[in-house]
Amino acid sequence: MENTVTLSTENSDTKPQSVSLIRSLGPGVMMASAAVGGSHLVSSTQAGAIYGWQLALLILLVNLFKYPFFRAGVQYTVGTGQSLVEGYRQMGVGYLWLFNVLNFVSAFVNIAALLLFSSSLMGYFLPIILPLPLIASGILLVCLFILGAGHFHALSTLSKVIMGVLVITTVLAVIIAASNGAVAPADYVSPSPWTMAAFGFIVIMMGWMPAPIEISCFNSLWLKSQSKEQKVTARSALFDFNVGYIGTAILAIVFLSLGALVLNGSGEPLQTSGIGFSHQLVSMYTASIGEWSRYLIAVIAFFCIFGSTITCIDGYSRVLTESTLLLTRKTSEAEPKKTKVLLGGWMVLVSLLSYSVILFFTSSLMSMMHFAMILAFMTTPIFAVLNYLLVSRTPLPSNLKFSRKMKWLAYVGFVYLFGFLAAFIWWSWFM
Repeated sequence: MENTVTLSTENSDTKPQSVSLIRSLGPGVMMASAAVGGSHLVSSTQAGAIYGWQLALLILLVNLFKYPFFRAGVQYTVGTGQSLVEGYRQMGVGYLWLFNVLNFVSAFVNIAALLLFSSSLMGYFLPIILPLPLIASGILLVCLFILGAGHFHALSTLSKVIMGVLVITTVLAVIIAASNGAVAPADYVSPSPWTMAAFGFIVIMMGWMPAPIEISCFNSLWLKSQSKEQKVTARSALFDFNVGYIGTAILAIVFLSLGALVLNGSGEPLQTSGIGFSHQLVSMYTASIGEWSRYLIAVIAFFCIFGSTITCIDGYSRVLTESTLLLTRKTSEAEPKKTKVLLGGWMVLVSLLSYSVILFFTSSLMSMMHFAMILAFMTTPIFAVLNYLLVSRTPLPSNLKFSRKMKWLAYVGFVYLFGFLAAFIWWSWFM
């Protein structure tokens, strides 16, 4: 298969390195925007609220063990000029079918969870009370309208703005909360997460931490799109990826800190309903920053989840479009108009399926989020194996191959992923 996009594997650039690297930020930040939604605002915050600081190390380890499999998307695309999806096709049509089926199911489940959460947050600051499905339909139409323009640059810029504002406000909230001191009494002891009763929560947290691994395919396709607008080198692509990935890991700890400082030991029960948890999330910020910031924080939190929603709709649809073309022909390249129509069709179909799921889970936001995270947890080992095999079997430039250390990290990651999956199956069906 001929490479249709040329990506440079050289590390040099004619412009100052700092300027060039900053301009390269795009796909990695977009991936971070897609990741921060449920895993951070929901799982990390809940982990801190229930267990205090006890799960901080586990969160960092989860991010570390998944790192090689996310990075594989950048390595393969920069080294070959092809997307991960094209790589799966070259491995064999069976691999592509396996990926496509799992990706299709994950698409509308994950988008539905994010859409329901964003609707719940928007309902917080609307002047009138509206049914969540009605709010969700409005958000969905806005997402499709923005994506209909088809501008990669616009989506990339939106992701950068959302991430920047979220990081600033969240770090500010944590600093103020830390200066005020934890609300927990001095003699308060958090429940232990190292019990079988807490195993389900740990699995839920790890499912979307930092994100489902299929998002590595989004990053791969966004990288190809970016390369059509500017020069992309191995150095710039890996820098962009590392900024986004490491940033999400740090931000996960920041959200855990917010839950630990503001809710842990406060005696306030953790809300399980959609509206209740949304209000509680906003209240954590306002308790730290001040009542004046309540609606500002609600808007920022909404745009964070909105950013995750729109990038997931775009990413899943792009991947499904690429898969469809590869399953029906030998190349993923088609006439631009036909590709655009197919992409639009997938966006509409995925959106409709996601919305149909919402109609059944309107009053069960947390159940919907938990189901999506468990599904991501169970499919993660499969996507990890696909990515590792692809990069390991492909002749890549030396600076893009898996180093010995990265291979060992991947092996440890496999033990972690399959070990926890086996433990979860035993816990679910035999306990």
